[in-house]
Amino acid sequence: MKVAILGFGNIGHAAEQAVKAAPDMELAGIFHHNDCLDCMDADVVLLCTPTREVPKFAATMAARGICTVDSFDIHGQIPSFRSQLDPVCHANKTVSIISAGWDPGTDSVIRALLMAMAPKGLTYTNFGPGRSMGHTVAAKAIPGVKNALSMTIPLGTGIHRRMVYIELEEGSDFKTVEAALLKDDYFAHDETHVIAVDSVDALNNVAHGVNLVRSGVSGDTHNQRFEFNMEINNPALTGQVMVSCARAAFRMKQRGQFGAKTMIELAPVDLLPGSVEENVAALV
Repeated sequence: MKVAILGFGNIGHAAEQAVKAAPDMELAGIFHHNDCLDCMDADVVLLCTPTREVPKFAATMAARGICTVDSFDIHGQIPSFRSQLDPVCHANKTVSIISAGWDPGTDSVIRALLMAMAPKGLTYTNFGPGRSMGHTVAAKAIPGVKNALSMTIPLGTGIHRRMVYIELEEGSDFKTVEAALLKDDYFAHDETHVIAVDSVDALNNVAHGVNLVRSGVSGDTHNQRFEFNMEINNPALTGQVMVSCARAAFRMKQRGQFGAKTMIELAPVDLLPGSVEENVAALV
């Protein structure tokens, strides 16, 4: 399958590496925002743009019958994004896999599996400590910010602190920038601390991780506890998951399974290279 990349920041670079490593894909091109989208010749386009630009690009590609995969990460807006994009995909017989990263994304799948294993209970997702790409991009977009780094610090039971380090543009007022940042939807719901620094590059680190815990009940049996941990390079994992989802989108379109889908709606076997029979024999 031919896979193109739109946007070439950290995730775009990682996605390029994953496409080149995939045995069943070829890179159809890398496009920047000002490139002519009409010249894309691809089965699937990976939308590696800032999150807030994803919906317009996804709708544009879907209207042209081209499959897309994105890593849209504003959790509360995912249902509305899906509901708005889904009819466009059906009308143009294509597939858009949205919010395909590691959270939302693969962590969403793990949360769903744990709920199936213990339907009653509580799940806590604790991120970090590490760099949040979505929050960092949002901080960089605040007027007066030259560069930024947003670190996520887990406080336990799914509660987080945001440590935002900003490098100000010359003449910018820290208090004005801080007030605008704290109002942004990315930061308005968590404890957030904004710190001015001379150099963001001196602090930059793309490492991240997650600790996901569920305690619950299977049938009438209590005290069922599950825990999942990972430490990762954030862009590398996001890019890899998007590329695996490109494979699923391509296969779903071939089967006539159109629409806008999240990762919990996908068949895991569609994410893997090789035939269904080969993967069943190897994994079941």
